[in-house]
Amino acid sequence: MMKNFSRFILYRRTLGYNLSVEKANNNKHGLWFHNLTSRAVSTARKDLATDGSYSVRTSADYSIFKGKAALVLEPLLPKFKEITSGLFRVDKRGSVMLKFMPAIGQRKYDWEKRQVFALSATELGSLMSLGPGDSCEFFHDPSKNTSLEGQVRKTLSVAPMSDDGGYFFSLSVAQSNLKTNERLSVPVSKAEFAVMRTSFA
Repeated sequence: MMKNFSRFILYRRTLGYNLSVEKANNNKHGLWFHNLTSRAVSTARKDLATDGSYSVRTSADYSIFKGKAALVLEPLLPKFKEITSGLFRVDKRGSVMLKFMPAIGQRKYDWEKRQVFALSATELGSLMSLGPGDSCEFFHDPSKNTSLEGQVRKTLSVAPMSDDGGYFFSLSVAQSNLKTNERLSVPVSKAEFAVMRTSFA
């Protein structure tokens, strides 16, 4: 009964609300899905399942827009590499990408001047375990263990706001070769941080 109908499975994954659609006989349709804030655009990817059918997986970003800058959080799934028939290993670990964009006008943000910071699973755990009044800081060198090590230094600071119960997310990017130091800061309210924490869980 209803063998020709597609099976729809709605589930929540790390930082976002995903819509997984498994279609046994039809792979022509893509999907767009917005998170609960209706402020995020999703991206779709078509994967080949072990039984030969296609699965469309859609991930939604969570976006926070403020007066001086915007913050977009995007889940990046791990990548796997087949080492023998049917056996896979993790080729690249998953992370949560934080994208900061400066404001260039009312409700306008400069995507070309965005700065990014990828949180590992352990860093994400440290962030989500923050209590009232706690703070944390992470340091990244995108060129670590290469000849360009030390030229770019990124610092993500998360500090509590005085009364709101939320946190200031600040990203500092220092480039010694260009002699620049850019800083972007986005206030995240208590409610917005609660959404982040629930989505990460």
